[in-house]
Amino acid sequence: QVQLVESGGGLVQPGGSLRLSCAASGSIFRIDMMGWYRQAPGKQRELVARISSGGSTNYVDSVKGRFTISRDNAKNTVYLQMDSLKPGDTAVYYCNMDVGYITSGSIRWSDYWGQGTQVTVSS
Repeated sequence: QVQLVESGGGLVQPGGSLRLSCAASGSIFRIDMMGWYRQAPGKQRELVARISSGGSTNYVDSVKGRFTISRDNAKNTVYLQMDSLKPGDTAVYYCNMDVGYITSGSIRWSDYWGQGTQVTVSS
């Protein structure tokens, strides 16, 4: 009932910037927490940043001061502005949302993931 579509990944030089977007579509009632995770080769998936429905944010220490998460509730979209990128930021980035959706006249909640977008930081 709900799909998440990511965009904005790519190849960038160290010190450069990228902006990731993730839009949710479907029979959406409300979206609570939105977040971005990443997984580098040979490593576990880790939380990068998340933002509550009220706008409170959390970041992993390694991206504080460089990445900014934001959301547009009217568009059911979450963004990740990534500045001062480093080679260590290279990973597949996934968006995640806690979505209340409408089905058979009732509201149910489930956790959804985007398909992933590759971010490569290299000279």
